[in-house]
Amino acid sequence: MKRVGILTSGGDCQGLNAAIRGVAKALYGEFGTDVEIYGIRDGYRGLIEGDYKLMSSHDFSGILTLGGTILGTSRQPFKLMRVPDEKHGDKVEAMKGNYKKMKLDCLVVLGGNGTHKTAHLLSQEGLNVITLPKTIDNDLWGTEMTFGFYSALELATQVIDCIHTTATSHGRVFIVEIMGHKVGFKQALQAARISSCCRKSLIHWTALSKPLTSAIKAANGFLSLRWRKAHCLWKNQKCPKKNLKRHAANCLTLLFLTVLRGSLARKPGMKSALLCLGTSSAAAVPVPMTALLQPVWVRRQHA
Repeated sequence: MKRVGILTSGGDCQGLNAAIRGVAKALYGEFGTDVEIYGIRDGYRGLIEGDYKLMSSHDFSGILTLGGTILGTSRQPFKLMRVPDEKHGDKVEAMKGNYKKMKLDCLVVLGGNGTHKTAHLLSQEGLNVITLPKTIDNDLWGTEMTFGFYSALELATQVIDCIHTTATSHGRVFIVEIMGHKVGFKQALQAARISSCCRKSLIHWTALSKPLTSAIKAANGFLSLRWRKAHCLWKNQKCPKKNLKRHAANCLTLLFLTVLRGSLARKPGMKSALLCLGTSSAAAVPVPMTALLQPVWVRRQHA
């Protein structure tokens, strides 16, 4: 009897359930009834705490085009895997212990960069680990395409095309902000090329941070209030330092977008509006190409 564990870690994206289904179909096709699949809840948290369940073939039915993940997910930063906290001791040893407790022959991990780093760490610790490339960012080494990217690209393109009518009716320029971590320009550039109405696409805002240095230093308006408030909270021990960093990043992003809108407003007759897709980029159902490719990824990894 073969025993295989499967988990999804990090942010959710389109195609996760299709990939889970592809793994199950490949295993049942290879081993028939001589295989047990354990679904590990909420990513690495479930592996650390031993939160899992034995799944049946019925659990994988009807999820091909379902968004999200039936297993749940959570974020467990790779850099903190070796750092004990109040709730967990040695996380790596806990994961190894539950792997052995379930008597797994293999662990299948679906995730992005951080998830793959932890998977590599576990493989170095002697666990059999197979990973699948999940991210809307399309920034994983070793593959030209990650599932989730083209579904997010499809959504971004649809939104840009749909908003064309409003932009035309009001004579406005719409600035559309999409997700993509440090490589959001990949999605932005391709959406701009595909869209019927997009005329300009901007590289990721961090590439323009130097020209904005003077504007950042002079930011004494409402944008900098978020930074100052976070700083005060942290000094009073009410705000963790990691949240302070996040506030600063959000402040810089908003500052860039405000400066961009301000530069457009200085042009005669020019009106602009801002649209942020946010996490909706990762919440849609997978496009047909993403769903169809899941068994291909799984067979390649299994081979």
